[in-house]
Order: sequence, then structure tokens, then C-alpha cells
Amino acid sequence: MNSNPKICFYLQRNYAYTGHLLALWLQEKYGLKNFCAYVGLRRIYTFLSTQKEINYGDMVLDEDVYARYHNEALDLPYLKKLEKEFGIPNLWPYLTVDRTIMFNQAAREYPYNTPVLSHEEMLRILQVAAKAVIAFLDKEKPDAIVFSSIGAVSSLLMYHIAKKRGIKILHILTTPLKDRFAVSETFDTFTGADALFKHPASGEARKEYVEEAKKIIEDFRLSPHPYNEYSSPKRQQVSRTKQFRFLLPARALHSISCFVELVVEYSKHRGDYTVLSPWNFLKDRTKRKLRNLYGVSDLYDTFDPRLPYAFFALHFEPEQSLLLLAPFAQDQIHLIKQAAKSLPVGYSLYVKEHPEMVAYRPRSYYKELRKIPNVKLISPAIEGLTVIAGAKLIFTVTGSAGWEGLLLKKPVIVFGNQFYNNLSMVKKCRDLETLPYLVKEQLEGFHYDEKELISFTAAILEDSASLPFIHIWEHETDEVKKKQGLEPLADLIAKKSGLAQDKQL
Repeated sequence: MNSNPKICFYLQRNYAYTGHLLALWLQEKYGLKNFCAYVGLRRIYTFLSTQKEINYGDMVLDEDVYARYHNEALDLPYLKKLEKEFGIPNLWPYLTVDRTIMFNQAAREYPYNTPVLSHEEMLRILQVAAKAVIAFLDKEKPDAIVFSSIGAVSSLLMYHIAKKRGIKILHILTTPLKDRFAVSETFDTFTGADALFKHPASGEARKEYVEEAKKIIEDFRLSPHPYNEYSSPKRQQVSRTKQFRFLLPARALHSISCFVELVVEYSKHRGDYTVLSPWNFLKDRTKRKLRNLYGVSDLYDTFDPRLPYAFFALHFEPEQSLLLLAPFAQDQIHLIKQAAKSLPVGYSLYVKEHPEMVAYRPRSYYKELRKIPNVKLISPAIEGLTVIAGAKLIFTVTGSAGWEGLLLKKPVIVFGNQFYNNLSMVKKCRDLETLPYLVKEQLEGFHYDEKELISFTAAILEDSASLPFIHIWEHETDEVKKKQGLEPLADLIAKKSGLAQDKQL
């Protein structure tokens, strides 16, 4: 990278404010002066256009790009040329990763999953987005692009086009270690940690990471705990009582205030495709609360840890964990059916809901699961780690249950792409016809490798920054504390981009 690089930030949704603070650190601490930005939401674009701290040049607003499709004629030769150059291997993944286009979310609420656009309209959106991204990269010529997530047509296009052009990718990723975050060259693995894992450095510093890794694993086994406390049953609405706390006076006032803000936002930007209609908000929220009033607790089976069982933890959806990391393994009911059929006689498959999905998933979904003879649906109030501890085998698409299973010395089978797939103890099912054989292999021939797990954990420690990034991003309201807390991540971005090559981080 050159001595005066230009770094682009892909600033989507509320992360944009956090990304802006990271840019401030790079400017103030490392003297970076060249920035550009591709922005998701109009209110973010307005904020970035009026602030005086960072010059992002001629920013692009994705809302405006999206709107162009109305007047865009479909150009199939252009799309075929685009597919030949940037297909993976075709163009459909760029559309299917976008939950707004494919399911009309977040404009609507799960379980709503009906696209409002025709096939041709989707292709026209892909066409205008590709033209905008290519024009943006041609003009700005960034040396690196910082992503926090990839969940839209434009972001996935920018990622793959940038990679093909040799532009450095700096993707912020959550690691499985508490308050540790990596900056990777890909969205599905920790490239720096992978390199260290394959070719570990020597010296005292490396020994310190190994010892810390041993302690982390030991502490987890002594007191298992989810790495994301916000997703635990204790913090989520897993019971009917918790689902109706919005009726409490303080919460009711907050809900009314948020709805007023929604109405104001809609009145200002009702033409933008990501703006939520107040009417749809009330309709979907009312349907959800009525479902919650009826409840699903009568569908739960008793959890008996004495029986031989495998475990499948349902995913939050629609989200990156499925749309991006497992584009061909999104139908969880289908996967559960195949997993259940692949188990030996006498085994049950315990299925547990993701704590954040309890309030959203309809009864019909669970009733479909209960049709599978050896599947038992257990209460989401039970800690996932309690179920993992007694399981003989863990199935997951891309979830944290796989990593937690490894820490507890359990065999794991995954259906998608995840950072821990690099471990020899993990088996990825690429073809469902082979699943029964993978199950047999993991149940009868599983070899747990403690040294490998410690080495991999040490590599993640060595190539990550320590900070409460999720809290800073989603919960911290003090701007001074927010910025101060981001310094370790800004340092890691600087190191990965070459701004701090001579600085010990």
C-alpha cells in the first residue's frame, strides 16, 4: 500500500456512526487524510455530509442508487458480461444475500418473506448497483475498504469487485472470544489468525498468547458461558411474561416515542426502499403480539440429558449467518430432517430456538419440526450450553454452538462457512447424501485435539483487538466514551492497512 493511502468505509445502517469514529482515529492518530464512503441510509448520508471532521469526498448513497432501477432498461448483455467477470459463479448470490430484496425485510418483519419485486426488477436493481459500485471504485480508487458486515447487493458487489481488482479488504469480524474482534481479508474466516495458526511465530509473546488461550479454554469449561450475553435466554424474551413487558408504563412510553420517530422518518423519506411504513410496523407488531399471547410452550418436549442425543441450535434469520455464510443451507427445517434421518437408532435430535427468535417464529414452524419422529423441541429458556454439555454430536449451519461444542470436546458437523471449519475436528457437510457417513465418522471415530484448539485460540488472540465493540456500536450513548473505546480497533485497522507497520500494537 502506498505511503498516502485512501481508505473507503462501507457505512451501513447504525454502524455508520461507529465507522465514522474509526475514521477519525485513523486521521488523528495516524495522519490519514484520504477517505471515501459508500453509505446505506439517507439519514446517515445527511449526517456525514454536514459533519466537518472528515472529508469523504463525493459519497454515494445506496438509497439513491436503488431508486434508479425505476428508469433503468434491462440490459442482459451487460449483465452477462458482469456475470462472466464477477460471477460467483453467477450473479444470483448478489441478490439472495439482500434480505430487503428477497424477503422485503427490514421493511417488514419476520416471518414475512414475500418479495415485492419481480424477477426483472431485481435484475435491474443488480444492474444499477453494479454500475454505481464500479463507477465509485473507478473514481475513488481506494487502497482499502473497511466493512463491518455484508448484507446488501451493493456491499457484496463491492467486496468481490474490490478483491478482483486487488483492493485490500478490511472486514471487522466478531471472534468467539469475549470482547475480541478481528480485521480480516475475507468475511468468513480470520485470515490473519489462520496464517498464524498454520505457521505460528515463536518467542515470548507467542508463549503468552498460548498461556492465555489455555486459561480461556479452562475457564470456559469450569463455567460455560455464551460469548454474546445479549443473545442468552436471560436477556431475551423467551417467556410469555417477558414478551409483554412492553405494556409496562415506562416501556409503553418508550414505544410511543419510537413510533412517533418512525412516523416522522417515514414522512420525510417514504420513497426510500429501507424506510419502514408505520402501518406495516403496527400490523406486523400486532400479529406478533397476538402470536405471543397464544404462545408455543405447549409444543416443547422435556429435556432429558440422560438419553443419547445430538443437538441442533436454530439460527436467527434472515441474517448473514445464513444468507451470506450458508447460501445453500438456509432451509433449517430441511436440514433438521436430514440430520435426524442420519442419526443411529436410539438417538434423538434436540432442537432449541435461538433466544432472539422466540417472539417471532410462528407456531406452524415448530409444528412442522414436531412431525419429525426423532426430533424433540425443547424450551428456549434452557441454556444452549447445558444442552451442548450432554450432546454426543453438534449440528450447526454456522452458529456459535459449533465453537462452544469444540471447547467442550464435542464432535461438530457444519453446513455453512465458518472460521472454525479450519480445525480438523470439524466436518463440513457439502453434500447431504454424505451426511449419514459424516455422522457415523464423528460419533465413532472422533479424535479431539486439545493442542490444535489451543494453538488456534492463541492465533485469534494474537491477531485481534480487545474492546466491547458490540456494546459500543449498539448501546453506548456517550460519544466521548464511544470514541475512546474504539481505539484498539482503529489500531488494528491501521496495522492491517499498513498505516502502522512500524508501530507495536
